[in-house]
Amino acid sequence: MEIIMSRLVLKDNICASAACKSWLDAGVFVRVVEKHPWLFYMSRRGHSLKLVDPFQWKSYTLELPEIAKSTVCYSREGWLLMHRSNSKDIFFFNPFSRELISLPKFAFPFNEIAFSYPPTSDNCVVVALNFNVQHRVTTISTCHPGATEWIASVFPANYQQFSMKTKIVYHNDRFYCFNVGIERLFSFHPSSRTWRSYPHANLDPTLTQDWYKKKHFLAETKGELFLMLTSLNEEPMVYKLVSWSWKKMSPSELDGLTFFVSFYNSELGTNLPWVRNNVCFSRFGYNRRHVSYSSDQSRYNPSIEWNNELELCPPQSLWINPPNNVLDYL
Repeated sequence: MEIIMSRLVLKDNICASAACKSWLDAGVFVRVVEKHPWLFYMSRRGHSLKLVDPFQWKSYTLELPEIAKSTVCYSREGWLLMHRSNSKDIFFFNPFSRELISLPKFAFPFNEIAFSYPPTSDNCVVVALNFNVQHRVTTISTCHPGATEWIASVFPANYQQFSMKTKIVYHNDRFYCFNVGIERLFSFHPSSRTWRSYPHANLDPTLTQDWYKKKHFLAETKGELFLMLTSLNEEPMVYKLVSWSWKKMSPSELDGLTFFVSFYNSELGTNLPWVRNNVCFSRFGYNRRHVSYSSDQSRYNPSIEWNNELELCPPQSLWINPPNNVLDYL
């Protein structure tokens, strides 16, 4: 019953809850669960985009000329970080409120980029990483809304550091990324401008076999870091950082966590009863359902997707957290 109630909008939920006590209990239960991210689909051409609520199977088309001829680099808390390579423009964009906040032009190449808080926050910091293989250095550039220039720091690096396979994640005042090839966690502290390499993580030795064929996702929630690895040929593996070592989590230890992963970002949900212990990918399968993996059932849904050579996280889609009044913008 909770699953059925979770599909209803608030008005219908309240009406159905009046039927009987069991329906009331189920309706109230799902009303207080955590807000879930929506899927954001970008057109290959033009500025027509689609926003999809993955659990109510409802989609909305958005016309966003503000982001024409630009690409998404990162997403966090309902904001997109956009880049126009031809003009070197970097800017924040909120697809719901249509608010656009510009940053100074950034003329240098970068491999990864992320931000700590929404650009409306005084604590917002943008960090761009560039790994130079030829000179074996890592260049880290930072900026914030209202700044007039980017500030760069250069750090010596082993060439193996350039095989980073996760997006950057902000956690406890630091930006983290993980290199699966050498089992190494890295972090950057923007205030002190220190780039730190942590000891080798305690991973299963088989993890690094064919690591370049796997997808790797780093995410954080409630002060904890998680690493998830998956491919079309195996079930996802989840690791939790405990005392600076990675501990493999069994399905019973996931405690209802839900991973939302895309080419651009990773989100964690902790109170979503209808997708407990699930990994939700940013690809839609058959019948307009997003592709997911259930640790409790040990299978992909829709199952046929597992056998297809398709990207689980295509570059045309990402997860985005909508505002509470999202329907007012649609």
